[in-house]
Amino acid sequence: MKQLTKAEEDIMQILWDLEEGNVAAVIDHLPDPKPAYNTVSTIVRILENKGFVGYRKEGRGHIYFPLVKKSDYSHESMNKLVDGYFQGSFKSMVSFFMKKNDISMQELESILKEINKEEK
Repeated sequence: MKQLTKAEEDIMQILWDLEEGNVAAVIDHLPDPKPAYNTVSTIVRILENKGFVGYRKEGRGHIYFPLVKKSDYSHESMNKLVDGYFQGSFKSMVSFFMKKNDISMQELESILKEINKEEK
């Protein structure tokens, strides 16, 4: 799966939330100052070329929708992060975030309980 730029990822986050929408709807959900219509339209077309977004014609315009699930992209991105910065070790990644974010043992136990719930 191809990696997205920050701008592309921002647009995808909106499309994942909306499930579908035209360029104007995407712009409405972007923070101020809002980018130009042509800028967002170009990014959406790039996402289409990368296989992340599909569209259907509606009147004179297009309605865009995600072709890639957010969970699939998140999983792939996390694996790249772990492989690239932590030599493939989730243990090293968790240890890093615990140290850098000053996570307490109580918070870690809570995280482990959530993980164990999802495994059942």
